[in-house]
Amino acid sequence: MLDPKKLRKETSEVALNLSRRGFNFDQNTWNDLESERKELQGSNEEQQSKLNDISKEIGLAVKEGKDSTQLKEQASELTALIKTQSKTLDDLLEDINQFVLSLPNLIDEDVPDGKNEDENLEIISVGSPRQFNFSPKDHLEIGDNRGIDMEAGVKITGSRFKVLKNEIAHLQRALLNFMLDTHVKDHGYEEVYVPYIVNKESLIGTGQLPKFEEDLFKIDGENNFYLTSTAEVPVTNLLRDEILESETLPLKYVCHTPCFRSEAGSYGKDTRGIMRLHQFEKVELVQAVESSDSEEALEELTGHAEAILQKLELPYRKVSLCSGDIGFSAAKTYDLEVWVPSQEAYREISSCSNFRDFQARRMKARWKNPSNNKIELLNTINGSGLALSRTVLAILENYQESDGSVAIPDVLRSYMGKDRILS
Repeated sequence: MLDPKKLRKETSEVALNLSRRGFNFDQNTWNDLESERKELQGSNEEQQSKLNDISKEIGLAVKEGKDSTQLKEQASELTALIKTQSKTLDDLLEDINQFVLSLPNLIDEDVPDGKNEDENLEIISVGSPRQFNFSPKDHLEIGDNRGIDMEAGVKITGSRFKVLKNEIAHLQRALLNFMLDTHVKDHGYEEVYVPYIVNKESLIGTGQLPKFEEDLFKIDGENNFYLTSTAEVPVTNLLRDEILESETLPLKYVCHTPCFRSEAGSYGKDTRGIMRLHQFEKVELVQAVESSDSEEALEELTGHAEAILQKLELPYRKVSLCSGDIGFSAAKTYDLEVWVPSQEAYREISSCSNFRDFQARRMKARWKNPSNNKIELLNTINGSGLALSRTVLAILENYQESDGSVAIPDVLRSYMGKDRILS
């Protein structure tokens, strides 16, 4: 959520920043809402001042034994007017709140300008795509009838659900344990386990609501419950309505959850196999830091996600998302894209973002600054470390052999108890 004070004082600058995203900030609506707010608040303050004066006159009249009937009638009329105007003001403030909730975050100055993902800026490329001496298969051909069963997913639930079996199911479990162990032991994260069902307030807090409701799976009932779309939601909301002491920062959480997304608007894109599913697994990294540390924290967290790819020896590249491709709540985002041989392209496997105080303002997530004893908003950072289905896909395709087997990366062999699968 943007700072309303900044919106009022720097309206033109905010509009210019949002225009870099291709977002049209409706200044007329904002100005109308603000003018009405100022008028109502000014009027209420004026009427309240009059009421205070009349109340003093009533007290004085009573003390002196004078008739205060007319004064009491005036006070009653003012009280009724203030009550009516206060109700109108409350409704207006809710309209303003909904307007501000609909605005995306301001993007950092160093975010590259661009209209879409084709204009994202490559920062670095690590490793070289493997040159096969045979015709490589895609992950479905490799796992078909031996571990990846899309037809069973359709039978049980519907399209874009999967069933993993035997060694490929084991591979996903091994990856999960390897990622969690690495982030806890090597990178210093605290492991947490959270609910897979979240309430509306949690989704508003991290920015999924109100804008992206169509991408969520809502649970029927009166509780306003949703299946979580990413572990970012429940984990970051651990900070909601909290005031942290400075010595607890930086706060670093790692969490594994399934993620549920309706993927509205993505039909026809990456629908083959396990690249884009309605249910998938992720290991998520979340950090909460002081505002002065958020840029460094983004670099660190992204490096932790990169470390997994490096240990798995998978070719990847790091890109900075351009202004037209960056997410609603993010101020800056790095995507890590792994090489997918069957597509001869790099595909996203992790997205790491700095949200600055955008989420914290929505959640009232704060910390106490000992230098001035003031309560300040936290900055939040998160990213996948990594998405499991796409990591399974990348290993199957990059480590496949001509006989149809798949070699296991060295770092996973102790978790798997073998050096190849699908022999």
